[in-house]
Amino acid sequence: MTTKELAGRVALITGASRGIGRAIALAFAEMGADIAVNYRTQKQEAQDVCKQIQGLGVRCTAVQADVAAAPDVSRLAETVRKELGTVDIVVNNAGIAKSRSLEEITGKDWDETIAINLTSAFLVVQAVVPSMRARRWGRIINIASAAAQIGGVVGPHYAASKAGLVGLTHYYSAYLARDGITVNTIAPGPIRTAMAAGLPQLNESLIPVGRFGTPEEVASAATMLACNGYITGQTINVNGGRYMG
Repeated sequence: MTTKELAGRVALITGASRGIGRAIALAFAEMGADIAVNYRTQKQEAQDVCKQIQGLGVRCTAVQADVAAAPDVSRLAETVRKELGTVDIVVNNAGIAKSRSLEEITGKDWDETIAINLTSAFLVVQAVVPSMRARRWGRIINIASAAAQIGGVVGPHYAASKAGLVGLTHYYSAYLARDGITVNTIAPGPIRTAMAAGLPQLNESLIPVGRFGTPEEVASAATMLACNGYITGQTINVNGGRYMG
C-alpha cells in the first residue's frame, strides 16, 4: 500500500468519536481520505477527532446522527455529500454492548441493541450504495465481534446483532461484487476501549495471546480492506486467537 492510497476518497465512519471508530478514521486520514466522523452524543470528542484529522492535511466533518433512525441517516448522507462529496467508503462501526444475562434481558434491551448494532448498518448501506453503484467503486466494512462466532459474554442480544452483520455482509457482497463494491466484516475480539472497560467479565485470561487488542490493530485490518478490490464477503478475525476460524 502506498502512503496516500486513499487520496481522493471520502470515508464515512459511524460511531467514530472514540475507540475503534476513531482509530479507523485516523488511519484512513493518514492514507489521504477525507473523513466524515459520525457521532450520536459525544460532540466534543467527535470535534476533537476532526481537528486531529484536519491536522493531517485532509478534510473532515463531524455529523451528529442516530444511525438507527432512517431520517437521521438520510440527513447524514446528504450532509456528507454536500460537505465532502460522494461517499466511497463506509465503516459501520456504531454499536452498544449492554451486558445482560439470559435471566435479565428484556425485549427493550433486544430491540435497542438490534437497532443500533444491525439496523443502522442496513440503513447506512441503503443510503450510500446507489452512488457507489453509479461510480462502480465502493468499500463497505462492517464491524462485528467474535461474539458473532462464539456467543461471547455480553448477552444473546449482542451476539445476535453482530452475527446479523455477518449475514448482511454475505448478502451485499454477493449482489454488489459486479458493481466494483467489496463488502467485508471485521470481527474483533476484546479490544482495549471504553466499551470493553464497562464489561468486567472480559479478561485477558480468555485470550490466547494473553492481552486485549488495540483499536489501531483493528484499524490496520480496515485499511487493508479499503485498499483491496479482490477481498469480498469475508470476515477478518482480529481477536488474539479468541476464535480460530
